[in-house]
Amino acid sequence: QVQLVESGGGLVQSGGSLRLSCAASGRTGSNYVMGWFRQAPGKEREFVAAITWDFGRTLYADSVKGRFTISRDRAKNTVYLQMNRLKPEDTAEYYCAARLRVKLTNLPYEYDYWGQGTQVTISS
Repeated sequence: QVQLVESGGGLVQSGGSLRLSCAASGRTGSNYVMGWFRQAPGKEREFVAAITWDFGRTLYADSVKGRFTISRDRAKNTVYLQMNRLKPEDTAEYYCAARLRVKLTNLPYEYDYWGQGTQVTISS
């Protein structure tokens, strides 16, 4: 079992920044993928970014490239999502996910564990 706990959500103005954190615990193993997804009301869950735990290879959705940065702290077993130049359309519940395989993917069903989510609201 793997437990994921997100934090860092909140309300910010358009153009502002937020940093989300996701602390992982349990049997993650030594090589896996951590991802961030988001879901707005009435919409499907969509991929935001992912990172491999070993070499830190990353994958981003086109909608966030150049604005969001995913990173990990291996000593703290924590993955971060730095979000800059936020837009109202970034408003959503943000979820952390873990995939117990090494290949990067943007498909939600290929992730094995999910956190409870943290709300991000961007005001215009």
